[in-house]
Amino acid sequence: MTSVQRKFILTLAILLLLGVYAVAETMMSVQVKETKVRATPTFLGKILATLVYGDRVKMLEEQRGWSKVETPLAKGWVSSSALSKKRIVLQAGAKDVDSGASSSEVALAGKGFNEQVEDQYRKDKNLDYTWVDRMESFVFLPDELISFLQDGGLNPSEGGAE
Repeated sequence: MTSVQRKFILTLAILLLLGVYAVAETMMSVQVKETKVRATPTFLGKILATLVYGDRVKMLEEQRGWSKVETPLAKGWVSSSALSKKRIVLQAGAKDVDSGASSSEVALAGKGFNEQVEDQYRKDKNLDYTWVDRMESFVFLPDELISFLQDGGLNPSEGGAE
């Protein structure tokens, strides 16, 4: 092996290592109101921790719509759709407030309503939120969800359709 070949291989190895390090150190922000860190990459995986809008996590790897993340609370899996590369800043009055999010951006990013949007919809007397409010209060334990899926002939360990 010539000196030029050795230098090329060494340079290539260093670049590959730096690339792997850069992926391993990718910081992400939670872009939904709340998400769970799970032990396995499935919505039925054991919940290890709860993250809220704006929390920062270190992404370690991605797999079929799931991101393995490390947080101060736990290391586990989060749905990739709950994360954004954009840093979310929620500190009003801070010097970097221009890079923060407006209330409508928070509502959109959180995939939900803020108080102003909800108030606008509630003014429409033709809309009835009784059942929406009731559904929001339903709580199901993971074992109940698994039983429901199995009764319907679905295998929760296979995840969703691709």
